[in-house]
Amino acid sequence: MTDRPSLRERKKQATREALQAAALRLALKQGPENVRVDDIADAAGVSPRTYNNYFSSREQAIVAAVTAERASRVAAAVLGRPADVGLADAVVDAVVGQYTDPGEHAPRALLMIAASPALRACYIDTVTTIEGPLAGALTERCPHLDRLTARVLAASVAAVARLALRQWLEATPEAPSMPGFVVPSGSLPDLVRAALTPLVPALDAAATPARHSNADPV
Repeated sequence: MTDRPSLRERKKQATREALQAAALRLALKQGPENVRVDDIADAAGVSPRTYNNYFSSREQAIVAAVTAERASRVAAAVLGRPADVGLADAVVDAVVGQYTDPGEHAPRALLMIAASPALRACYIDTVTTIEGPLAGALTERCPHLDRLTARVLAASVAAVARLALRQWLEATPEAPSMPGFVVPSGSLPDLVRAALTPLVPALDAAATPARHSNADPV
């Protein structure tokens, strides 16, 4: 049985989501350099003090609006694949898919992030938010998988995605073009897929329940 979040937890999550949405909306409208923490707090209907309980900078709130959505989409994509699709294919396709078709506001948001050194640094640091939801999706898709293994695999996937994004963003001299995020350094989806390839054997092995022989040793 899954524990339901308490009323307090639901209120905190709602406040976080309101701050994230307000930060991204204002940044896209005005430019991130023109957005103040007070503006974000006011747009979300909370005090600046409350804002500081959730985020330490405007960049963190702006980026969180993008990465929070990605985390839930990755988990949903993994769980949404048919049972006959291998775990590695499900995970790799789910992660790569977020950079191929990143959602309604993400293309503009990623253009903005790529053009801002402060946002780029924050984006790279927070992309590992996919770890928790992905670990949950792994254990739900593979009930035999223990929680520790699921967390290790999810952390590995998140770390690889972070490295791929760092390489792509740091190699991008200017904001990338749309669609497909193709830049002189290459396609972001292709780079993420290539970076995740070494994890394929581990993911496929984890998807297979261990079979212990009861036969007596020879």
